[in-house]
Amino acid sequence: MLTNALLFLIKTVLDLLTVVFLLRFYFQLLKVPFQNQAAQMIVSLTNFAVKPVRKVIPSLGKIDISTLMLGYFCQLLLTISSLWLSDFPLLIVGNGIWLKIFTMALLGTTSISIAIFLYAVLIQAILSWVNPYTPIAPVLNKLTNPILSFFRKFIPMVGNIDLSPLVFIITAQLLLMTIIAPLENSLFKSIIS
Repeated sequence: MLTNALLFLIKTVLDLLTVVFLLRFYFQLLKVPFQNQAAQMIVSLTNFAVKPVRKVIPSLGKIDISTLMLGYFCQLLLTISSLWLSDFPLLIVGNGIWLKIFTMALLGTTSISIAIFLYAVLIQAILSWVNPYTPIAPVLNKLTNPILSFFRKFIPMVGNIDLSPLVFIITAQLLLMTIIAPLENSLFKSIIS
């Protein structure tokens, strides 16, 4: 009982940290305006780790590797913690298991990245009907524009309605359900067995 509560707490904290690190990474990559309150909040929440890690891991041009690695590290820590709390003998396993653990962390990072864009598109679509001039609209537009512009090449407007957000949401959900989740489950089962 206590183990489940501790695992829930660790998963919640590390998933939230992964989300803010990945948001900062995508904000920088896609040149989201940092004058917005949401972007400033992301920067203040992540500065505690990003600033020291940047001294060790430099950026590759426009790509902030340190922030991306922090998101990955949170998922790696979550994977290791989950296995450790389920009494998995981490200290005596072979090298092949560690490759699977690193892959599980990569899948977790990918899953959260897809979820970030899925919810950004969903929120943007809802706000476009309710309040398109909300202060978060420029952040969402900049974040989702590369993805939606790709889908708009193939999906024409129907009347005055843009169906590309709907198609992206369905595609992202299918990707999570049919590829990412089964891969995570099979990797986890292969590690445990």
